[in-house]
Amino acid sequence: MTHGSLSREPKRWQFWIDRGGTFTDVVGRRPDGSLATHKLLSENPEQYRDAAVAGIRHLLGLQADQPITPQQVDCVKMGTTVATNALLERKGEPTLLVTTRGFRDGVRIAYQNRPRLFDRNIALPELLYSEVIEAQERVGAQGEVIQALDEGHLRQALQESYTHGLRSVAIVFMHGYRYTAHEAAAKAIAWQIGFTQISTSHETPRSRFAGSAGHSAQACGVARN
Repeated sequence: MTHGSLSREPKRWQFWIDRGGTFTDVVGRRPDGSLATHKLLSENPEQYRDAAVAGIRHLLGLQADQPITPQQVDCVKMGTTVATNALLERKGEPTLLVTTRGFRDGVRIAYQNRPRLFDRNIALPELLYSEVIEAQERVGAQGEVIQALDEGHLRQALQESYTHGLRSVAIVFMHGYRYTAHEAAAKAIAWQIGFTQISTSHETPRSRFAGSAGHSAQACGVARN
């Protein structure tokens, strides 16, 4: 295809969308280069299933049952603060933490930072997880298996949490960011039981410290909605 034929291709719309917890803002760039905007509620199930798609249809002049085609749209770029809001407001999915036996408080203890050293009444942040399971397993810093994962024990504990209504789980084992076999096995068990959101420390932003890895894994679980 020559440069001349590319220049003769019809121009299409471009869209930039910001989906917030309350409103969704849509900015569209028409084929002639001019801009159009539209603001609508992020949740309005009586009118539309998805605010971003409804906003694009509105600017294109389409009815709710008309398709949006590649011939009309060049690109859609979207950002959202929904996950951030869920974390800040603690309105996300209740999440189960699965960690190495003996380290159930590791994420709570964290780094023991003291940004206000002389405060006498320290207010700790609310925990992201709802329950904790201590898995019978341990891998050393060099990858040596100190205790093999007791899959039967873990399966029973996960099944009990699932029966209690939890569907999101964060799996954070000691040195799991680097030696992943135990976390992978635990994840497989959770999938078999029916958990719909499973985060592991080795599949989220990596950290050698279990506290940081744990926070990342939990955040993924809490923000699933």
